[in-house]
Amino acid sequence: MSLQQNDSLSDQAVTQLARQALQQYPPEMQGSLHLLCRSENATFLVQTSNSRYALRVHRENYHSHINIMGELMWLDALQQDTGMVTPKALPTIKGERVLTMRLPDGSHRNIVLFQWIDGEMPTVQLDPRAFRQLGEVAGRLHQHSRQWQKPAGFQRIVWNHESMVGPCAHWGDWRASPGLPREDALLLEAAVNCIGGKLRAYGQTARRYGLIHADLRLTNLLLHKAGTRVIDFDDCGMGWFVHDIATAMSFEEHCPLAPLWLENWLQGYELVSHLDAQDEAMIPHMIMQRRIQMTAWMATHANTEIARNLGAHWLEHTVRLCRRYLEGSMPLGAV
Repeated sequence: MSLQQNDSLSDQAVTQLARQALQQYPPEMQGSLHLLCRSENATFLVQTSNSRYALRVHRENYHSHINIMGELMWLDALQQDTGMVTPKALPTIKGERVLTMRLPDGSHRNIVLFQWIDGEMPTVQLDPRAFRQLGEVAGRLHQHSRQWQKPAGFQRIVWNHESMVGPCAHWGDWRASPGLPREDALLLEAAVNCIGGKLRAYGQTARRYGLIHADLRLTNLLLHKAGTRVIDFDDCGMGWFVHDIATAMSFEEHCPLAPLWLENWLQGYELVSHLDAQDEAMIPHMIMQRRIQMTAWMATHANTEIARNLGAHWLEHTVRLCRRYLEGSMPLGAV
């Protein structure tokens, strides 16, 4: 598959770049670096004698400088308007919140340093009611998104049917997934066509389509004392609000407990917001679309820890979910 969705830098090279970038920040923010994970970007823990920070090195061919500034605008507004604890971007010595570093080959990387947010990350092994908290957070984000007047110059990535599962999707073309038999590819294509028709009928009115987190999984929710905190807005962009339900199930749609997770998510969402009958009817289509979108992601990000940990049967589960979907069932819990 195309390497456009991958960062060409090795772990050693991206760490060296992060070390050079950190020198552009005030001395009290400079410390030891520890690579936490790599996906659409490389995320580092910065440890100083007194504080911790999160340094994010963006890969090429994803977000532009102006798009990253759009993310930071929303984070600022969420903190100011709702009091939600979200990542706060810190300026360099020169006052830049998005630092651009040039590489010897002429390419560049955008870098952001965030305050560290304390909290415990829930996992799918915990009480399924953790999804209730996740749904409530999604409802609060969606309420703010619908009401927020975006500043001049605001831009973010667009998540629509083509950009998720089309041939030129942001995370690659699922059709080129290694090991996908032709008959299974035809099955997924039938699902993609069905989903596309449902989305065209559903539409993109302001109540249904707007600025969303787009990766609101348990791994991006932190529990701290009596409150919840949200992190990793890197994928936030314009999309269907119901898509955030699908992202909550990402990578785990085939697990037996997934229907219970969905039930709890919906209970939490209804505490602060509301889905009408047409929204609810779109849930299986969004879940299937997300799973196919992640099929492309798995192929283009095969070297990431997440992809390696999911195992060899993940693609088989995807095909099984697709059959359930085309038969008219909810594509969850196929194992």
